[in-house]
Amino acid sequence: MRVDLFDFNLPQDRIALRPADPRDGARMLVIPLSGEPFEDRIVRDLPNYLRPGDALVVNDSRVIHARLSGRRIRGPLSANVEATLIERLDASRWRALMRPAKKLAIGDRISFMGHGGEIDARVEAKGEDGEITLAFELSGPALDIAIEQAGVMPLPPYIAGKRSADARDESDYQTIFAREAGAVAAPTAGLHFTPQLLAAIEARGVRLYRVTLHVGAGTFLPVKAEDTDLHKMHEEFARLDAETAQALNEVRAGGGRIVAVGTTALRVLESAADDAGRFAPYAARTRIFITPGYRFRAVDMLLTNFHLPCSTLFMLVAAFAGLERMKAAYAHAIESGYRFYSYGDACLLRRVEQ
Repeated sequence: MRVDLFDFNLPQDRIALRPADPRDGARMLVIPLSGEPFEDRIVRDLPNYLRPGDALVVNDSRVIHARLSGRRIRGPLSANVEATLIERLDASRWRALMRPAKKLAIGDRISFMGHGGEIDARVEAKGEDGEITLAFELSGPALDIAIEQAGVMPLPPYIAGKRSADARDESDYQTIFAREAGAVAAPTAGLHFTPQLLAAIEARGVRLYRVTLHVGAGTFLPVKAEDTDLHKMHEEFARLDAETAQALNEVRAGGGRIVAVGTTALRVLESAADDAGRFAPYAARTRIFITPGYRFRAVDMLLTNFHLPCSTLFMLVAAFAGLERMKAAYAHAIESGYRFYSYGDACLLRRVEQ
């Protein structure tokens, strides 16, 4: 499909720079199937749209302090550099987006500085679009601790371009489900949840299940191809354990619906399901790319935020609920003052009949 079919105009003042307070007070646009009117609600109303026996599936990935500042050292010369870690390769090596990448050479030493002291790394390889492979002197848990001490929260570019990360973001940009460290961006639909909302969902007879997908920086990269068939989807590590897979199969067998909190949870579930919609344990890198025409196997409903024009995530929601339906929903959201992107409001989608 042509990528420009997924374009829309978004005024800059619709981009949220802070989350709603309380979190579950964010607005929620309910998008029923075609022909039914949109409903303007708040996230706290979510239990009213769930049924006893449904399964609510969340992503428990935790955002790390992936943005590091330091100095490139080459003999007696040095220069300021900034790195955003995007993928761990092994115990001591990371792929990173670096600025200015063009001035880096293989073999350069990088000294990152933070509150916990210095972390030294060497430029091992250079890739496309500013990607650098960094080989750190530390490894394993020692490196993890050093990164947390030296780095800062990597806010999305549409927020970081307007303000710096601060102490509030330490809690605002983590979901209450976060426990598996490794993401460089938050699974933002989960940011809307509070203990009170979870209690109301449980009282409704809905069970909560966890999957893991470590969101990478690729989620913010633009689609440069003119046709979706030519786009190379980024990879992210995903995991669905055996116990959860069995439980979700039992939910489906009992007539319950699978409700994904966020596109990341949905991508895990669709990666782990077979053609009949049965789940199996999954622990691998996924590059599943969902566009209109995809036949959903696993997910019945989706809670998600509002996404970037021409992004893979807007393509995903267009596949889930219909392109024209989602364009109309986004036009309604913009006209009605909904807040967009990571710290913005939410929408609740039902899967279009296939």
